Amino acid sequence: MSWEKETNEIKSMRNKALQMGGAEAINAQHNKGRLTIRERINHLLDDETFREHGNLAGAGIRDADGNLSDFSPANYITGLGKINNRPVAVGGEDFTLKGGSPNAVGLRKSVYAEELALQYKVPLVRMLEGGGGSVATGKGNPGLVGSPVYEKPRFQSIAKIMSVSPVASAALGPVAGFPAARFAASHFSVMIKETAQILIAGPAVVSRALDTHLTKEELGGAQIHGKNGVATNIAKSEEDALDQIRTFLSFIPGNVWGLPPVKNCTDPADRCENKLLSIVPKNRRQPFDMRKVIKLIVDDRDFFEMNKSYGPSLITGFARINGQPVGVIGNDCKYYAGAMGANAAIKVRKFIELCDTFHMPIVNLVDEPGFMIGPDAEKNGTIRFGTSAVAAAVMSVVPWATIVVKKAFGVAAAAHFSDNSYVLAWPSAEMGALPVEGGVAVAFRRQIAEADDPDAMRKSLEEELAAKQSPMPRGESFSVHDVIDPRETRPHLCQWIDWITPSLEELKGPVSFGFRP
Repeated sequence: MSWEKETNEIKSMRNKALQMGGAEAINAQHNKGRLTIRERINHLLDDETFREHGNLAGAGIRDADGNLSDFSPANYITGLGKINNRPVAVGGEDFTLKGGSPNAVGLRKSVYAEELALQYKVPLVRMLEGGGGSVATGKGNPGLVGSPVYEKPRFQSIAKIMSVSPVASAALGPVAGFPAARFAASHFSVMIKETAQILIAGPAVVSRALDTHLTKEELGGAQIHGKNGVATNIAKSEEDALDQIRTFLSFIPGNVWGLPPVKNCTDPADRCENKLLSIVPKNRRQPFDMRKVIKLIVDDRDFFEMNKSYGPSLITGFARINGQPVGVIGNDCKYYAGAMGANAAIKVRKFIELCDTFHMPIVNLVDEPGFMIGPDAEKNGTIRFGTSAVAAAVMSVVPWATIVVKKAFGVAAAAHFSDNSYVLAWPSAEMGALPVEGGVAVAFRRQIAEADDPDAMRKSLEEELAAKQSPMPRGESFSVHDVIDPRETRPHLCQWIDWITPSLEELKGPVSFGFRP
């Protein structure tokens, strides 16, 4: 007597699970230019580290004697693995079975993926492709799926994990319904430019409900969600999307009880860049490239930008200073002169909260003319969202280094400083209640209008007041901690990293607020 029959059955079911929806369905997936879920997992994880959970989950068919005659695996795959030798939980729909629309067991496994990350306090990576449900209930309980009692645990695990461990999601094909909500409920989300769509509901449902006829791409393609902030980043391919997730996680601790992983740095801490001396033009109206400033300062000129197309007047991303991961915020004066609109304010508020959640110091490079103005700014509620960004900065718990590169005006400038800020200014810095041009137009409106040469009068007043906004008096009065040669920026920041490193240990653990999408 032995258990050979049963173990052979286990082996057979495992082999069937590896075949997913079968050769024809796999070929169809490849012909669409998309990988299977198992291929995605293999690309994402370190070699030979995936340990699947529930590979026997599915529907077995047995004869009258109880012998297995067929097996259909669950269409969701999950388990544990490693990225850069650090543990992660992974999960994703198998589009070769029912187009990724979850069967009952697949749905349970998708919830389990989040519970797995919570249990082991590790990052969660979702690889999404498929719909959230179907009216064809099959043999399941039709009163269960979609009921408040059923939905509550699903959302609870999503909410909990975002305050515990990093969550990264990739849209690798059409994603609709509940998986779309999962995509949005992430610290980092990336979608493929050509083959992915994020949809609350697909074209057929939209057509029936609204008599509006659009393709999946027109409804929820990358051109939509890259600009509205639903997708953090856009990728050119599946491999690029999964590589971006690996990069994102390389900056972040595995959970809130850890600290961002420090790397050995070979980029000299005393490196001074001559290009920084002339990167800000003397002509106050001429723009400059803040991304070049960032790359000249950070380790190895390596900057991982996020949400580039959303709220483009603000730049956000990750980098390292002397090996220490930092969040980077900067203004892009090529968009609205760097002014903070509603979307930019939402973007920077969420980024500050992300850095606070995972104990990442912030480097803020300021060229802020103030909140965006005008009728569209008022309609968009800019003052509300801008005030929220200011509150996030003021309440931030991580150390900040703020470098005033050019402009720092108005209430919006307060979103670039925290109570923990080490404040430096370049000689090009201008600080005040509002930009010179606007201030002159308001305060000297009558004098300009009555002048023999209004343009000359305006220019003279602007130049006179601009000289008074020099950072030198602020350095002399200790309103900033120092006015520095721009070339010294990296050495100052590397020294700052040395100062703050001991205090980072005190930040370990959950923050007092939960991260929300």
